[in-house]
Amino acid sequence: MDTRAPEAARDAADRHVTALYEAHALSLARLALLMLGDRDAAQDVVQDAFLGLFRRWDKLASPDAAPAYLRASVLNGCRTLLRRRARPDPRAAEESLESAETALLHTEEQRAMLTAVRRLPARQREALVLRYYLDMTEDQAARAMGVSRGTVKSATSRAVAAVGRMLKEES
Repeated sequence: MDTRAPEAARDAADRHVTALYEAHALSLARLALLMLGDRDAAQDVVQDAFLGLFRRWDKLASPDAAPAYLRASVLNGCRTLLRRRARPDPRAAEESLESAETALLHTEEQRAMLTAVRRLPARQREALVLRYYLDMTEDQAARAMGVSRGTVKSATSRAVAAVGRMLKEES
């Protein structure tokens, strides 16, 4: 009996997951940060997603499915955290941005936009982030969210309108 087979499979999983981490961790962390408004929680969700992928690597249908698995895992982790906690105070989210994202958010308009996005209901925020931040099609976003294409369309439309109203109120 070959005892090297499990070790070789583990090494292959390690190499693949490491490469995926290098390629996708930053964008997944940004996605989670936009969804949660908390840098530490976002990093935890992303780490959990990669750990879950590593543990289930041998069950994955194809290595090509891994990025979609990770994205869905991050979204599910964000949903779970959002269900567990009360709706965050937009002022607290804005304060946490100052330390975590100052280098990325150079203008007041960007801060106002991010604050408005964070104030959206979870489904609208998720649809908006998937469609416009991750450049997903409506069909891709629907699959990632586990909803119909029409739900993505209406949630995105409502989100854009709500963000517009919030930004007008602020100016």
